[in-house]
Amino acid sequence: MIVADRNLVATQPTEGTFKVFSAICTHRSCPVTKVAGGTIDCPCHGSRFSIEDGSVTQGPATSALEEVAFEVTDGEIVPS
Repeated sequence: MIVADRNLVATQPTEGTFKVFSAICTHRSCPVTKVAGGTIDCPCHGSRFSIEDGSVTQGPATSALEEVAFEVTDGEIVPS
């Protein structure tokens, strides 16, 4: 799930386990726009990142997405 107004992307790599990452691609700072097939996808240059740990699964990006500590408050993801 992309949380565009907060520049975050939330994933559920396994049932009941959630991860939150920066939604800004590490290649050229474009916002990622899709989560599908186990990856977080950037439309600008085709970089893909793992939903499990934010690592690069397809370049040109060479650095992982930054993982963000979070909590859920009133049903919303809030960085902590």
